Amino acid sequence: MLVLSRLRDESIMIGDSIRITIVDVRGDKVRIGIEAPGEISVHREEVYLAIKQEEAQELTTA
Repeated sequence: MLVLSRLRDESIMIGDSIRITIVDVRGDKVRIGIEAPGEISVHREEVYLAIKQEEAQELTTA
């Protein structure tokens, strides 16, 4: 895992097309903005895991 320090309004690039920007920092919460091409899905981890679990259930019942 790569760990970086960023200040508000600073960004991190992933490849040539994904930009992650620190939007706000309040106490122990950090708000981030993610710019990515439309064909790349962006989800919170818990949503991503729920989607994968649903997909796996669909495969076993099909």
